[in-house]
Amino acid sequence: MRTIHRIARRTFAVCLILAAPLAAAQARGESVQAAQVQDARVQEFVVEAPQAQGAGTPDSETFLEPGHYVWKPDPAASGPVKIVVSIPLQIAYVFKGRTLIGTSSVSTGLPGYDTPTGAFPILAKEVDHHSSLYDDAPMPFMQRLTWDGVALHAGKVTGQPASHGCVRLPLGFARKLYAETSLGAQVVIIDEAPLSADQAFAARAPTDMFASAQ
Repeated sequence: MRTIHRIARRTFAVCLILAAPLAAAQARGESVQAAQVQDARVQEFVVEAPQAQGAGTPDSETFLEPGHYVWKPDPAASGPVKIVVSIPLQIAYVFKGRTLIGTSSVSTGLPGYDTPTGAFPILAKEVDHHSSLYDDAPMPFMQRLTWDGVALHAGKVTGQPASHGCVRLPLGFARKLYAETSLGAQVVIIDEAPLSADQAFAARAPTDMFASAQ
């Protein structure tokens, strides 16, 4: 499984910290992967029911069950919204200023439909969007990152890569995130596994592509 293999090649310390949650994910991997291959086209078009808000605080939720999220807005937080998506962890972090206000499980692109890494501004937003590339597939609470089809949107979240390149979010989380962001908000997609919210916030796109999305 992509998540496990990439993290396993990292330092011994990373392996120690991530071993238990990733072993559990690997135990689920075979059945999920088989279903994913069988139902990949169907999954692209199915939007899940709203998810219950996850337990705990955002800082403790580096690992979340597929489809789960944590949303803990802080009235004292100020500053621009920044979203960081870790492809290896299949987790999104949402910051307001330097304060973590939410984390969520996600599903990024399948092999061959890889979600691009980089830093992207939100270019457009639409509550009830339908794909022009994939048979009018519903993409609720769409937030466009590139003009060639990559976006954040609500969809079926498996905890593994499952999309045609977009970042799928649980429906409840997508709704909350949509209300929190404005055009131009920064979304950083990384091929790294941060060990903490602070590391996620500090993550930079490989080529510092912010404000230059195609």
